[in-house]
Amino acid sequence: MKRIGIADTTFARFDMASAAIDELRKTGTGFRVERYTVPGVKDLPVASKKLIEEKGCDIVIALGMPGAAEIDKTCAHEASTGLISVQVMTSRHIIEVFVHEDEAESEKELGWLAERRAREHAVNAYDLLFRPARLQKMAGTGQRQGFEDAGSLG
Repeated sequence: MKRIGIADTTFARFDMASAAIDELRKTGTGFRVERYTVPGVKDLPVASKKLIEEKGCDIVIALGMPGAAEIDKTCAHEASTGLISVQVMTSRHIIEVFVHEDEAESEKELGWLAERRAREHAVNAYDLLFRPARLQKMAGTGQRQGFEDAGSLG
């Protein structure tokens, strides 16, 4: 049975992991979810690596909500670099799902965005494991997770 890892943080202001897990369960079957919660985004790379190496996850969804300050953007960049490194080291996909606090104009919109992005990326993770042809059909269509899709150029 395939395993989907969910790495999330206590720093986030929305429980993105619960939304992703709920969406995975609606999307399909044939997998088990392993969740690992850490304090902040810079902890996500090691959490993802542990999910892959210790829990046998085939793919990981790394969920985080960096703040709006410049230091938060720097930390998010460092976390992203770490997640890329773990992907290369393990030959496993890690779907990075960050929602920056300054992406939304209100707290209500921020919560909506966090939930929508987590759910849409959960489907992407499922598709990578079970329905890769579905992703191939959407190549070049300007898909965006969260806000509206950008659309194809041609």
